[in-house]
Amino acid sequence: MSPRIHIDLARQQLVLDLGHRRVVYPVSTSGRGAGERNGSGRTPRGAHVVRARIGAGVVPGTVFVGRRPTGEICTPELYAEAPERDWILTRILWLSGTEPGRNRLGDVDTMQRYIYIHGCPDEVALGVPGSHGCIRMRNADLIELFDRVPVGTPVLIEE
Repeated sequence: MSPRIHIDLARQQLVLDLGHRRVVYPVSTSGRGAGERNGSGRTPRGAHVVRARIGAGVVPGTVFVGRRPTGEICTPELYAEAPERDWILTRILWLSGTEPGRNRLGDVDTMQRYIYIHGCPDEVALGVPGSHGCIRMRNADLIELFDRVPVGTPVLIEE
């Protein structure tokens, strides 16, 4: 069985289903709740796929802006300079919706909204909503997930 990802917004958990076993990770999704509209800052629901994998091999804590490494590594001191920033660290799994009219195309397009599963600073709380729409994970957890899922992996996001 190919891997599958299920993100439970109510439990703030990501479950990686490998067929023979399941791995559960804490996450943080949008502090504004669920929603698909462009500009909403909410986490989109429904069926998605991993459209792109970005950051293979970079150092844990690498800072990304516009899906490109900036050359910085996030430290507690760097984080303290902008704690309100939605830091994108370590790896990016860029999601694309598969349901036209719900999370694909028009003003509800997950990919055009730049919705990712990405790493975050250690200082950021997981298990509670707080992102700007993406799904945040601990860097070590994200590296483990990233190494197990290819492009095309199904991702289901539900409340």
